[in-house]
Amino acid sequence: MMIHLALAAALCFAAPLCHATGFKFIRIPADTHGPAITAAMWTPCMEAPTAIKVEQFTLQATPDCPIMGEKLPLIIISHGYGGGSLSHRDTAQALADNGFVVVAINHPHANYADMSQANGMGVLIERPIDIKRTIDFMLGPSPDAESIDPQHVGFYGFSQGGYTGLVVAGANPNFSKLPPRCADPKVTECTPADQRRPFQREQPPQSWTHDPRVKAMVIADPLSTVFLTADSVRDVKIPLQLWGSQLGGGQDAEPENVAKLAVLLPNKPDFVVVPNARHLSFGAPCPNTASSSDAYCADAPGFDRVAFHKQFNAAIVAFFRKHLMQP
Repeated sequence: MMIHLALAAALCFAAPLCHATGFKFIRIPADTHGPAITAAMWTPCMEAPTAIKVEQFTLQATPDCPIMGEKLPLIIISHGYGGGSLSHRDTAQALADNGFVVVAINHPHANYADMSQANGMGVLIERPIDIKRTIDFMLGPSPDAESIDPQHVGFYGFSQGGYTGLVVAGANPNFSKLPPRCADPKVTECTPADQRRPFQREQPPQSWTHDPRVKAMVIADPLSTVFLTADSVRDVKIPLQLWGSQLGGGQDAEPENVAKLAVLLPNKPDFVVVPNARHLSFGAPCPNTASSSDAYCADAPGFDRVAFHKQFNAAIVAFFRKHLMQP
C-alpha cells in the first residue's frame, strides 16, 4: 500500500498530548555477546527544553530530565554506514515529544567515531544482536525500565539500519548477493590479490538473531540486495512502513531493489517513494554551519530536507501511535 506525505498526521504542535524532550547518553554494558554499546536516549519530559550543545549539534532538550509517564512505548534506532546515535536526532525528538522513549545506538566498531570493523561482513551479523542486547537492557537492568511497556517496542532503521531491522523482524539475508567487503573502512573497492586490502567474507550464522518483542517497524532505504527473494523475508509479518528515495545513491540500497522488497514482503508495507530525494536525505537536516560541499548534506536541486523531515517525522509518529499506542 502506498501512503502519501500530504496525508501524514501533524506533529506534536497540533496534538493534544505533547511533551518536551529529555536527553541523556546511556551505556549498555559489555557481555558475552558483544562489547559495550553507547547510545543516546530521548524521553518525554515535564520541563521546558532549552538549546543544548551535543557534539557539533544543537538540540532542544532538557538534560537528564525525569521521564514523564509510565508504560511508555520504546523505539530503538539503528543508523546506517558511518552514522551514529545522533544521525536521526530530529526523528528521535519528534517521537519523544509524542510520548515515546527513544534509544539510538552506536553500533560498536562500525559508527562515525570508530569504523575499524565497518566493512567486514561480521558487523552485518552483529547488528541485530546489538538491537536485541539494547532491548534486553532497556527492559531489564536499565534504571528507566519501569517507565517502559515491554509489550510495545518498535524500531526505526536507515540503510544498514533498515537491513538490521528486517533481520530483527524475521528476515534471513543471503550474503552471496553482496559484493566482497574490504577490511579497510576507507576502501570501497579491493581485489583478493591486493594483500593490503584483504576481503572479509565471514560465514553467515546458522541462525539469525530475530526478536519478536519488536511489534512495529519503520525502515528507510534499507540495504536490500540480500533480501531479493520471497523466501528471505517470508517471516517478516509485523506492521512495517517502508521509505525509499527516488534518486538513491546508497550502497546496496538501489531504488529498484527497495521497490522489489516492498512487493516481496508477505504483509504489504506502507510504502513511500520520496520524490527527488537522495539516499542521505533521510539523515537529519544539517546544521546551518554545514558546508554545502559535504556529501551528507548535498541534496538534489530543489529538495528541501527541512520541509521533508517535518512530513517524514509526522508520518513515523502517526504509524507508531497506531501500532504501539492504541489498545
